[in-house]
Amino acid sequence: MTRPAPTPADLATRVLAGDRAALARAITLIESRRADHRAQAGALLQRLLPHTGKALRVGVTGVPGVGKSTTIDTLGSNLTAAGHRVAVLAVDPSSSRTGGSILGDKTRMARLAVDRNAFIRPSPSAGTLGGVGARTRETMLVCEAAGFDVILVETVGIGQSETVVADMTDFFLVLMLPGAGDELQGIKKGVLELADMIAVNKSDGANRTRAEAAAAEYKAALHILQPSSSAWSPPVVLISGLANEGLDAMWAHVVDHRGRTEASGEFAAKRSQQQVKWMWSMLEERLRARLRTDPAVKARLPQIEKAVAAGALAPTLAVDEIAGLIGV
Repeated sequence: MTRPAPTPADLATRVLAGDRAALARAITLIESRRADHRAQAGALLQRLLPHTGKALRVGVTGVPGVGKSTTIDTLGSNLTAAGHRVAVLAVDPSSSRTGGSILGDKTRMARLAVDRNAFIRPSPSAGTLGGVGARTRETMLVCEAAGFDVILVETVGIGQSETVVADMTDFFLVLMLPGAGDELQGIKKGVLELADMIAVNKSDGANRTRAEAAAAEYKAALHILQPSSSAWSPPVVLISGLANEGLDAMWAHVVDHRGRTEASGEFAAKRSQQQVKWMWSMLEERLRARLRTDPAVKARLPQIEKAVAAGALAPTLAVDEIAGLIGV
């Protein structure tokens, strides 16, 4: 006999008690696209909201191969050993054709995967902007309510995911490689402007000299940019996630950043701005969903697209007609 699904109230109680199975179930509910599940997820989040906001939220990005998962595995293990509870939200790239994703982060984070003070949640991006899970913000809140005081959000490091993650975290860490050709050639100015710290990974052993040269280039590049915070100047550090070198010093910068921005008032202001951006993001998502599912739009859209493609209908008029179908 199948047991009935727990109510949002019951699920919230279990999440607050640290029930890992309930935490996983809550996140699955949040990630569901079913309309009835969205209503339940909203009720759940409203109950959990008073118990959120205390964790330190850190975004981690970098090109594929830079060692994000290895670095997070080592850093997270250091933090749990120091008494922290760490949640890793690792967003996998979804196939644009099948919607499938690799979801291999648990195999790449072997130590954290078996650590009782850690929780890893690989979530497919499902085609959302830049490879960031549609429900990553809400998942962060659920993990905070469950008692995790450090939230690490790993992105796939492509497209516009950096901007999206920076808009939901307190600290944005950019991992770079030493000796990867012209160090500044592949750096987008936007990423440098978002970075709260640059960490040159794989800087141990024979790579040390190249890493130091790369760090000097990054420092020079950061120096000519206008700092986004009056209380913080982004440092450049050398680390090795695999050898566990420089990670404690790197984390000390993260903690120092929080202390400085809290003292200046920037921390609270940034969190407030992020809440408003989250609201608008969800509203835009809801409108896109309405466009995809509205019967009148679905019936008329093929003809409108055909007319626009043939040059018989101006895109402006097409947009007006589609918007009118949903009363916008």
